[in-house]
Amino acid sequence: QTGPIMFEVSYLEHGKACPITYELSIDVDDTDRPYVCYEWLLQKRIEQTDNAPFLWLESGEGFACTGDEKVAEVPDDNSDSSDFVEFILTSEGVSVALEEAEAVKLQDNRKLGIATLGALQQHPRISKFRRFIENWYLSYFRPDAARALPLAGPQRHLSASGDNLGNVVQFMEREHPKKLRSILAKIAKKIPGIDKIETLRTPDDRLLLRFNDKGFKDPFYAQQMSDGTLKVFAYLLLLEDPAPSPFVCIEEPENGLYHELVEILAGEFHDYATRRKGGSQIFVTTHQPNFLDGLLPEEIWVLDKDQEGCSTIRRASDDPLVCNLVKEELPLGNLWRSGYLDAK
Repeated sequence: QTGPIMFEVSYLEHGKACPITYELSIDVDDTDRPYVCYEWLLQKRIEQTDNAPFLWLESGEGFACTGDEKVAEVPDDNSDSSDFVEFILTSEGVSVALEEAEAVKLQDNRKLGIATLGALQQHPRISKFRRFIENWYLSYFRPDAARALPLAGPQRHLSASGDNLGNVVQFMEREHPKKLRSILAKIAKKIPGIDKIETLRTPDDRLLLRFNDKGFKDPFYAQQMSDGTLKVFAYLLLLEDPAPSPFVCIEEPENGLYHELVEILAGEFHDYATRRKGGSQIFVTTHQPNFLDGLLPEEIWVLDKDQEGCSTIRRASDDPLVCNLVKEELPLGNLWRSGYLDAK
């Protein structure tokens, strides 16, 4: 395409916070190298509809507000930098003028301001947004990776491929033993036959993950377990992360799962995302119609690719016919199989 590519991300730091919007535009210069055309961090003032920026950069030059919970006014075209004044919101919701925002000029306009300024202590709100983006988690679990023998050592978070599954269990054993027992009890209910899951350190300092089956005297190790068992265990463990990522993306969790386990897993994701306040937002891609059963039309986004290769995205709830059929208790998975979610 020609012209700049633009992105917009809106989020809430917590339930009572004013929404924060990040706008980014990327263009190419005369030598066809990409650069940051503009970059804004905006936040609405209390009881006002205008978005006020606390980061405003165009081609690497602009202003940034220091301190926390401050909101700046946008300078008009006829004002100079001395007219760019920042405000602080009081508990009564009143904007009080504080001091001028800092002038900012990046040495390289191909670098992001949130990456540069977000590393500085005097820009706490920019730092919060940077951490928010950096803490996004993408999961494309591969059972073969989970069957590897990692070095022993506790690790707090599950990796994208799941190759440190045993290390995360080891961390939970050490730091959250009660929560781990609760997780294992939940898994035992979801996967018939599994009684207990443990870790075992080998003499060469490798870590084994072993599963005790109720019908067998000797345990099975991760290398012997089915793809479905390892997947369900990994995803349930991910949902029990004591310090969850704010945004969790999961790529095709249905691969290798029996269809009933797909429905169970979809229900676990749905319950987790809807019951936790201030927890993770979950985004799942799937090609499995069974995964849609039990979800609502407003929770489903459909991506369509046209003959020219361009993709568009739309919400299933935008189609009145789909909404009416769901009200008549027809599962969304069946509607997908019957072509009701296809592009018109």
